[in-house]
Amino acid sequence: MNATTPSAAASDEILRVRDLKVHFPVTSGVVFRKQVASVRAVDGVSFDLRRGETLGLVGESGCGKSTTGLAVLRMLEPTAGSIEFEGEDITHFDKARMRPLRRRIQMVYQDPFGSLNPRMRVRDIVGEPLQVHGLAENRRAYEERIAFLLDTVGLLPYMADRYPHEFSGGQRQRIGIARALAVEPSLIICDEPVSALDVSIQAQVVNVFVDLQQRLGLSYLFVAHDLAVVRHVSDRIAVMYLGRIVEIAPRDDIYREPLHPYTKALMAAVPVADPVVEAQRERVPLQGEVPSPLSPPSGCRFHPRCPFAMDVCRSVDPVLTDMGGGRSVACHLYPHEGA
Repeated sequence: MNATTPSAAASDEILRVRDLKVHFPVTSGVVFRKQVASVRAVDGVSFDLRRGETLGLVGESGCGKSTTGLAVLRMLEPTAGSIEFEGEDITHFDKARMRPLRRRIQMVYQDPFGSLNPRMRVRDIVGEPLQVHGLAENRRAYEERIAFLLDTVGLLPYMADRYPHEFSGGQRQRIGIARALAVEPSLIICDEPVSALDVSIQAQVVNVFVDLQQRLGLSYLFVAHDLAVVRHVSDRIAVMYLGRIVEIAPRDDIYREPLHPYTKALMAAVPVADPVVEAQRERVPLQGEVPSPLSPPSGCRFHPRCPFAMDVCRSVDPVLTDMGGGRSVACHLYPHEGA
């Protein structure tokens, strides 16, 4: 069957998110707490993720990227919307129903220093998921599995006896990856997994992710703000601004020809080594600061900073419109049918 047909595409999806919202209540009062407002961290996000694919989720700090990832993992309760994983709606699963599901969805955290228990040896850190899910038949199988996982991420088996403080930042992140792989997941959510590492180490860890995907057929939701890293690891890229996705496109298309003014501004901020190319690039100046998610602007949320803003942008919220070729954009510069 042709992979581009709707039926094939639907069967190939491992994750389907529709109109996801995560709002945090703001309360006042000491004795009688009363909600006075909501922080709209994620406010209507929709995307699909196919098997064996990496979807990069990018945007400025505070745009809702990490919150989206935590909601997909159900570590945060969605306010509205739906999350389907491998064809099953998990939006309202309780802890008991989520526990077996967590074998198939894992997370690699941003901080390789804070995400590992400093009092546990690497053997116990990597092996804990095996014990929780009862995946080791006996002690020998347990030890062999840990040795295999450490080798898989480029660490030596004897390192299992060490503590996290005995490793470099890049090695600690490899331990975190090994822990995520222990239960053989099909989806890994990567929450800025290289942003806390030295630049010289980032490429090594990114290559570990790429190699594991090719060997194991993993799917990644790769949250990051470094566009160079996202370009290297992603198949498609979704750009977020103030709780919304403003553009989704195949990686090469979005870098070659970004459509949304915010995406253009992000791409223009990435330095290029060639001075001739750098001098010819389009510049999109941004005004002001990112508005507060407590009170987002009316209409298009980007309009107060957009150099191309029109009157309609101030009053009408643009919808994410299919532009063909696997890309969508939410901008009044590209009106949808019936607008």
